[in-house]
Amino acid sequence: MTTPDTPFVIRADDDRGVTTLTLNRPAAFNALSEGMLTALQTELEDLARSQKLRVLVIAAAGKAFCAGHDLKEMRAEPSMDYYQKLFAQCGDMMMRIQKLQVPVIAKVQGIATAAGCQLVAQCDLAVASAEAKFAVSGVNLGLFCSTPSVALSRNLSRKAAFEMLVTGDFLSAQEALKQGLVNQIADPSELDNVLESLVQKILAKPPVALAMGKELFYMQLETGIEKAYEYAAQTMACNMMDNSALEGVQAFIEKRKPNWT
Repeated sequence: MTTPDTPFVIRADDDRGVTTLTLNRPAAFNALSEGMLTALQTELEDLARSQKLRVLVIAAAGKAFCAGHDLKEMRAEPSMDYYQKLFAQCGDMMMRIQKLQVPVIAKVQGIATAAGCQLVAQCDLAVASAEAKFAVSGVNLGLFCSTPSVALSRNLSRKAAFEMLVTGDFLSAQEALKQGLVNQIADPSELDNVLESLVQKILAKPPVALAMGKELFYMQLETGIEKAYEYAAQTMACNMMDNSALEGVQAFIEKRKPNWT
């Protein structure tokens, strides 16, 4: 049971540099209320300044991952100014995930709908329970999921994303895996183990290479191919001059494991 003092987001940090942000409105299916969005923005702003962060996991309490925006809250104040501010706030939070210099993994244990599905799509990676389901179902209420379409269309093929948007139909976890919305699925009892395996693989890589790579990955997606190659070439050159890359290549030449310290 939630109280006025219950945090919207619970943060847990471990000594490896792995932080987990857990959406904590289980009774409301972790809907993205203004309070939840503000809490996420605050945490993401703080994490962006961290020198220790290596991986961010976004998880959720309860049966649902996230049911999207808080419709009761939205309906209570119907004005253009309010809605513009709300969706701008949501967009800002989503972009903070992309701008964070570490991989961000969504851990999806239940349904993810509308802006909740957008949150999964916005994360760099996603692992899901085999029982999870995904939808952008606003169209069923007469509200096309326009902002979720931005992230969704950058994960799925155009036709697959558009079909979800115009039908409001759910994807099973297996279908979401096939369509590219999630990276891996697992039985509920194995979800933590699947997540941990992915985290360990990321932690084994040099942070500088991952930071450079993530920034370039999204930059080149949003530009033409010729400019994308220019950005990529410059990033590769800068990355190659980093000590971790120099050590990695030397270790390969010498047929030994790299010593990244």
